[in-house]
Amino acid sequence: MLDLLSGGRLDPGAGSRRHHAGDLAVRRRQGTDDRRGEEALRIIGRPWREEESEYHGELMDVGPHPILPRPARTPRPPLFLACSRAETPAQAAELGVGALVMDFAGPDSIAGMRTVYDAAIARRDGGRFVSSVVNDHFAVLCPTIVLDDPREARRVGVRGRRFFAQSIGHWYGGAGVPDEAVVPGADGAAGMREAAEQVVARLHEQEIPVRPTSTAPFNADHAYGSADVAIAYVERLRAAGADEVMCLIRMGTVPQEACLETLRQRGDKVILHFANAWARKAE
Repeated sequence: MLDLLSGGRLDPGAGSRRHHAGDLAVRRRQGTDDRRGEEALRIIGRPWREEESEYHGELMDVGPHPILPRPARTPRPPLFLACSRAETPAQAAELGVGALVMDFAGPDSIAGMRTVYDAAIARRDGGRFVSSVVNDHFAVLCPTIVLDDPREARRVGVRGRRFFAQSIGHWYGGAGVPDEAVVPGADGAAGMREAAEQVVARLHEQEIPVRPTSTAPFNADHAYGSADVAIAYVERLRAAGADEVMCLIRMGTVPQEACLETLRQRGDKVILHFANAWARKAE
């Protein structure tokens, strides 16, 4: 239905975290997080290729039944796998789906994940493809706040990013409730460092190894600033191997007016910059 309403613009994806399973009828103890994500992609693709669909797998058992309406695109919209861990792009490549990568740690981390993705594409044999249609597309989610005042944009963006990172820790890692308070004049970067240190302390207390991904969500270096700052950051992501950059604007504590102004600035300045560059290259 979403593909029909959007004129064929839906890009569906799957995650592979335990939290995503929720209270669904998934036999969670019988498979790893990666198996859940793989089965989800196999199930999603089937109803769009067959008049009547059924699936009998390790974790899910779906009896035969029709799926309507059918999507606008033929044979189906492109599939993606959410990739928040360094090794997950390899799984996406082996399954023949796009990698939806979270730009938490910055462009250097994105470049490393792109290398993993390309290497897996080069060595795969197609035995694990979830569909007859392969989608080798590397998309990057980029936290973004763009305002005329670059300092205000960074202040708003960093504060919103901290709430987002704390929310991930709360819903996925059992950490405390995110801090919603916005303190005027507070040092946002210092707040991010303090929040990251709290994560490390909690992991040490629970005797859980601290990995780079543990504190990556608390990175304050993103596309926060003027339109020129955002353009430069997108260029860094493109150099790191991004085929597509999607903007994460709506984060907790970010005012609605900042979200709307960011959308205007992205459209009037940032996207226009790249559109003009592509037009000049085509000429």
